[in-house]
Amino acid sequence: MLPRDLGVAGEVLLLLLLICVRRLQGSALPALSSYEFTAYRMQQFNLAQRTHGCRGAIVVAEARSADEPVLTRRCVVMKVPDFTTENYLEAQRQSAAAVLILLPKNISALPHDAVQSFMVSESEALLKETLMPVYVVPEDEQLLYMYEEVKQAAAARTSSVFVRVLRSMVTATAFQILVSNNVPIKGTTDNIITTLEGVLPGTGEDAPTVVVTAHYDSYGLAPWLSYGADSNGSGVTILLELVRLFQKLYSSPGTRPPYHLMFSLTGGGKYNFLGTKRWIEDNLDHAESSLLHDNVAFVLCLDTLGNSDELYMHVSRPPKADTPMHSFIQQLEEVVSSRFPWVKVGLVHKKINLVESTLAWEHERYSLRRIPSFTLSHLEDPKSELRGSMLDTMSQVDSRKMKRNGIIIAEALARYMYNFSDKDSPKDMQVFKGQLEFHDSRMASVMSFLTSVPRAAQLLDKEPGHILLVNSLEHEFKHYLQQVHRHAYRQDRRDPDITFFDQMNQPIVMYRVKPAAFDLFLGGCIAAYLGIVYYTIQNFSYLYAKLKAAVKSKRE
Repeated sequence: MLPRDLGVAGEVLLLLLLICVRRLQGSALPALSSYEFTAYRMQQFNLAQRTHGCRGAIVVAEARSADEPVLTRRCVVMKVPDFTTENYLEAQRQSAAAVLILLPKNISALPHDAVQSFMVSESEALLKETLMPVYVVPEDEQLLYMYEEVKQAAAARTSSVFVRVLRSMVTATAFQILVSNNVPIKGTTDNIITTLEGVLPGTGEDAPTVVVTAHYDSYGLAPWLSYGADSNGSGVTILLELVRLFQKLYSSPGTRPPYHLMFSLTGGGKYNFLGTKRWIEDNLDHAESSLLHDNVAFVLCLDTLGNSDELYMHVSRPPKADTPMHSFIQQLEEVVSSRFPWVKVGLVHKKINLVESTLAWEHERYSLRRIPSFTLSHLEDPKSELRGSMLDTMSQVDSRKMKRNGIIIAEALARYMYNFSDKDSPKDMQVFKGQLEFHDSRMASVMSFLTSVPRAAQLLDKEPGHILLVNSLEHEFKHYLQQVHRHAYRQDRRDPDITFFDQMNQPIVMYRVKPAAFDLFLGGCIAAYLGIVYYTIQNFSYLYAKLKAAVKSKRE
């Protein structure tokens, strides 16, 4: 009887103890589990003897919220609204082990203020280098759960000391973030920058040339998550639609204007327009015969045209009267005033500052070689954060306004090349209508294709999907244009213009574990249980007598 009673008593005590522990634990996760995901490291490159981005990759640290007062040797987990300049600099100041940014799948659901604030912080973070690893990862259920847990843990710091200690010992779940790649980060200078060109020949042997160009690469905090919808997917989309429409005009001798129309898509636009620089050098310094050698009317650069009711013409020097560029700008203003009067048109004059290491707009590459040129954009400030952000997705593009901007450019080009101003033609005359209309579905398809993969320059010649994108652009040129050439520029390894670095995407393991204090608490519970059992065995006769007497007195 004695062993049986002891067994029952022990089981009851153990059950009561487990219930207490369970109530304290609440909904805590299992003591030890792991979750592996892929995160994308912040940009790292050297340009014009200046270093940018993060130099670190290895992380072994506990996850903490940005609200925590102490971040030293911790991995700071942030959502987009949390990633402010203040929080980022504070993490650097406290020598945080890393920053992990959770990027939502639906960017359009973010408040406008949060998007703008993130873009500003993103731009400022990329201006200087940091040893602190910075990773970006798309949100999922597990990562959101981890974020909420560390957020709650930070909020619990405001409760009483006893509650904080109890929660830390029992209910808290710690998350260990691990990036254990021991391979050193290596610089790469073998990236190929590709530029495409094609021509629609005009009538006459010495016809002047109009060049329409756009850069096609994208830029953002993490290369693998930079899709560049507005900057500069919109410029490329409009250029490809201009190629299709003007090819129809040039296909008939009766409608072919007395101008050569050259189109180019340049690489390396986000890195000081390196593709444009090399392309100009090839045409002016190395080629015996080139359309850029001859009579160039002007170069029109398309950059960030997917939104807004504002249109700015950026020039390095104001165009003089009676010049081709001045005439085209007049035609563009007439198209806007007659058909789209609500659109604001402005001329922005910015001199090229040779002291600065990077250029603001693509037309400055041509202006340095005294080729008349300007950039058309809905952005007034060349340092706008929209030109280099991971949040530049389709949510930043208004397809109707992008189409309208394309129509304005096409009509202005046609009016200039056919010299409509000297023919007393109506100011609201439309050239591109009927079979020459802009196709909404085609523009939407092109934009969707351009934003289907990140177009960061360091990826475009490495990954199959990215190589396919450049090949598809070349195929589009060959379908509509003549004299199509593909220029693949390699850098001088001894003196490269730009150096990229590898390990841009890393497998990360997140361990969900209990804090070390939990082991002490559990050890104390076990010791208490064993102590109770031992005391019961040693004093069983005494306890039994007391219990028997209590039962007998109750019956009486």
